[in-house]
Amino acid sequence: MSVKEASAQAAPQRVQGMLFGDPLPQLDAHSGYRGPVACRAAGITYRQLDYWARTGLVEPSIRGAKGSGSQRLYSFRDILVLKIVKRLLDTGVSLQQIRAAVTALHSRGVDDLASITLMSDGASVYECTSPDEVIDLVAGGQGVFGIAVGRVWHEVEGSLAELPVDHASQPVVEDELAKRREAKRQQAG
Repeated sequence: MSVKEASAQAAPQRVQGMLFGDPLPQLDAHSGYRGPVACRAAGITYRQLDYWARTGLVEPSIRGAKGSGSQRLYSFRDILVLKIVKRLLDTGVSLQQIRAAVTALHSRGVDDLASITLMSDGASVYECTSPDEVIDLVAGGQGVFGIAVGRVWHEVEGSLAELPVDHASQPVVEDELAKRREAKRQQAG
């Protein structure tokens, strides 16, 4: 039985509130975080960040890499998803299931993310939007662990509070080698 089917049989649906009563912060769509800052906040290595960006698992939504010397710029939401991916990997969920979960998270609005609890049995990931759905999954033996996205939101927010923010309007600094390569490409083309 899927999460949606289980909740249809449950009591009238309620929206799960934030774990804390805090309102969601206003996010600046033009401010972001460079790779090393994103790694620190999400608790991952730069190698993981680079691999996930190159394979399309979690790509930076503010600015992608454009050759040698350019810097990716990750949004708050990107870092939230990076931290969730890390948690799912740490619990043994397959990369294939994580890709499906990330796709589902990307289809959600920012406000919706904070009200989701991801549940897993180690093989599949289930999205729950109400306490009744969580209870139904656990009672059915499908949920072994859960990730309250609202809680992860606050953890990321706390991690980023003291870290530097970059703005997409700032010029992209490229190294001399990257400039020479680009000049050669333009001359050849």
